Amino acid sequence: MNIFLPLAPRYRLDDRSPWLKGIDPSRNYWIHINGEKTLTGVIPGLIVSSLEEFKQNILKFQALESGAHMKIERAVESCYIYCISQNCYAVECYFNGILVCHIFDKETLESLLITSHPDWKCPSKDVELGREILDRSLQVSTIA
Repeated sequence: MNIFLPLAPRYRLDDRSPWLKGIDPSRNYWIHINGEKTLTGVIPGLIVSSLEEFKQNILKFQALESGAHMKIERAVESCYIYCISQNCYAVECYFNGILVCHIFDKETLESLLITSHPDWKCPSKDVELGREILDRSLQVSTIA
């Protein structure tokens, strides 16, 4: 059996470069793209309404096989998680109006998805990120 092992760099929990800026109260994942602090992207995170829905989504993610995907649906923006191989996942979303893929290992992406648990509390340091996304949305609506 051939196992596909992509050599693409990916976001990992044990990265030397700090790529995770934070997770805001509405479960958006704020990342420094490729560890570059001047390029901050926002990935829409998983939101659930019940513990049962949380369990279903985590199990769905864990069951993804190579070539399969799952959709994270949000009111404004959605994204897709693609399983590339056993420990390599691409999260497809928009950055500055351009569709991009961020590559994660399984443990890291699962850790981000676990913040969708109904009892998860946003760290106080990340509350400001929620305000920042509100400011961004207000700027877009006043420009349009």
